[in-house]
Amino acid sequence: MANIPECPPSLKSIQHYLKVATEHESRDPVIAYWCRLHALQVGLKATTKKTPEETKVLMALMDWLEEAKKTMKDNEAIGNEVAGQAHLENYALRLFLFADKADREQNYGKNMVKAFYTAGMIYDVLTTFGDLTDEAAQNRKYAKWKAAYIHNCLKNGETPVPGPIQDGEQNDDSEVTNPAPASEPAAAASASGFPQVPGASPAPATPPSSLGGALPDPALAMRAASQLPNVPYTPDPNPGGFVPYDPAQQPAPATLYGDNTTTAQLTPDQIAKAQKYCKWASSALNYEDMKTAITNLKNALELLQTGRDPA
Repeated sequence: MANIPECPPSLKSIQHYLKVATEHESRDPVIAYWCRLHALQVGLKATTKKTPEETKVLMALMDWLEEAKKTMKDNEAIGNEVAGQAHLENYALRLFLFADKADREQNYGKNMVKAFYTAGMIYDVLTTFGDLTDEAAQNRKYAKWKAAYIHNCLKNGETPVPGPIQDGEQNDDSEVTNPAPASEPAAAASASGFPQVPGASPAPATPPSSLGGALPDPALAMRAASQLPNVPYTPDPNPGGFVPYDPAQQPAPATLYGDNTTTAQLTPDQIAKAQKYCKWASSALNYEDMKTAITNLKNALELLQTGRDPA
């Protein structure tokens, strides 16, 4: 269990991520790891001159991250950014879809509010890996607004309107300051108040090589640099006795985008994107989410054959 001191008011912006991390520490350490890393990044940028209280919190986060990397060094989603990003994307999406379905079925309760709220927070954490896709950015905006809207309706004894509001009254800055507490889950919820989201076993991903800009405090900068190194990911050339791909042994694939023998001349960035699509498809299969897996595989194939990114 992480021993992180209580945040001073100046670090209020990271409290939400630390709360989500604590609630996931036992059942999904990958979520806890990336939430705390994101909290550290935000906290380091919060003020240029750190108070003793702020430094105590940030140092405790660094200590926890350093220890977590050691104890979970074999977890791919903490040792490989692509795997970590895919893990968080799939988890956030499944939480979002769970809450959206409950909303449209008018099955209101604290469990649904918490699912929307947590999905929004995890989409924030995904910015650790770079800009969000348009779809993820829209999901984040909608999830945060919907969490605040339903929370306030329930608090005031009002009946929420299911689905998107059509009158343009959505507040982009809405925030749930006290989402469904872990001690008050819905009857069908897990003990933490979240819906159970099946997933692969916790996986370790290489942390980002930088903390997103110059660190304002030299002591913190040196500590952060020492415990968040840029460790390049080198895949095992033959993991688990993997059998190399042999085209002669493969069945003829169905045609999806014209002639399957046609390939495009791709840039390194396009090849990396195609690899991401394949990784996301594989991750979706861990959740038995066939639709998402098929979509990502189709996107990869179209990019490889035409050079066009369908996203």
